[in-house]
Amino acid sequence: MADEFIKGLGIVTAAGLGWLVLAGWYRTSSFESSRQLIESASSGGSLFDAMGIALMDGLLYFALIGMLTFWVLIPAGRQARSAIRDRRSQ
Repeated sequence: MADEFIKGLGIVTAAGLGWLVLAGWYRTSSFESSRQLIESASSGGSLFDAMGIALMDGLLYFALIGMLTFWVLIPAGRQARSAIRDRRSQ
């Protein structure tokens, strides 16, 4: 169980850091505003800006889905599999 926890923590930490960096670049128009990191992403720009915005959205979903996979789905699957195995052996 500890290896699933650290894998989920590593995913959420690395992807969260990447999201924070990209959100700081693309979702912060002014550092004096109170809406830092939650503004809508700037739509204009080059191909690299569009790739950065897409990567930012992908990192957010990767962090959430990866964390839930390793912290909830894999342990629940193992628990269900052992319950089924115990029920069959009775």
